[in-house]
Amino acid sequence: MVYGRGKMLETIDTSLRLISIGASLLMLVLIVAGRIRPTLKLPLVGLLLGSMAYLINSSDAMRSVWAPFSMFDLPSLLIPFWIWLFARRLFEREPDDRMMWGIAGIMVASWYFGNFQPWTRPVGFYTVHIAGLLLVVDLMRIALADRADDLIEKRRLIRLWLPMLVAVQSGGILMVEMIQGSPINNDALQLLTAGLIFCLTLFSGLALLQPDADLLMLHGRPQQFTAPANTLSVSDQVLKEKLDEAMEQGHYRTAGLTISGLASHLDVPEHKLRALINRGLGHRNFSAFLNQLRITEARHILGDKEQVDLPILTIAMDLGYNSLPTFNRAFRSEAGTTPSEYRRDALSPERSDA
Repeated sequence: MVYGRGKMLETIDTSLRLISIGASLLMLVLIVAGRIRPTLKLPLVGLLLGSMAYLINSSDAMRSVWAPFSMFDLPSLLIPFWIWLFARRLFEREPDDRMMWGIAGIMVASWYFGNFQPWTRPVGFYTVHIAGLLLVVDLMRIALADRADDLIEKRRLIRLWLPMLVAVQSGGILMVEMIQGSPINNDALQLLTAGLIFCLTLFSGLALLQPDADLLMLHGRPQQFTAPANTLSVSDQVLKEKLDEAMEQGHYRTAGLTISGLASHLDVPEHKLRALINRGLGHRNFSAFLNQLRITEARHILGDKEQVDLPILTIAMDLGYNSLPTFNRAFRSEAGTTPSEYRRDALSPERSDA
């Protein structure tokens, strides 16, 4: 009876894995041939290849038929890295190149020492798992901490469910394997894992069949696009007038201003204000909307000879920034240079003569 139950679980498990692998192969074609942004294609391809490798690698029945354990071990261990990179880019928090390749290098080295150097196997095993868990934690931090600043409703939803799914699926696997000191070998847990991957594959496939321009597409709407006035509803036109009036009065200089705080100041529903700034004004994040206004004024101040002795820190604080590094990053992002360099160039004798 126990043998029959075990055989049934193994059959269901293998079936789910084969279906997921087939669906993943189809999604690979859609990703490579589609108009998805190139920066998202690499982590998506890596994630799908890693998922297929894990589905094979974590099944005794499939691994014995397809290939040795080590062949699919590396792609499956890199799954947390690809999820992290995809989320970072989707949420427009591109990681530093040195950090990105450094993490990838650590995980590859850990895989090597965990598989091909017996005396360092435990170190490699635990290092790659700890690195994976840290990536899951960072993904959750980025997704949830920046959610209030995000103006794209679909992406705001993703910021909620993606961390939970990653924590349950990848984080759960990493924790269980660390606790037992080896890959999962429990039939029930393997079936649960296969079922989770199967569900994720189906949902991902539906998203790729009708990709959203704001999230995945190559030729989406420009970062800063102002909708023609006649395309706005009467309600939105009234709201835009209230928003413009508040900005002309300098409310954007308010320190710590959030979309919620601005909506409260205007006495309007937050979701309506978010939609207007996103769809009507073309900003994907509230901070981008504020930075455009603040840096425009900062340029004017920095180019004013009458204010040449005004410290840059004072300018930053007066415009609502909570620190000089934050102001410097925002200024460089908008103007392509630092505030000091901009002031020097704007007030240089050569430019004045011109």
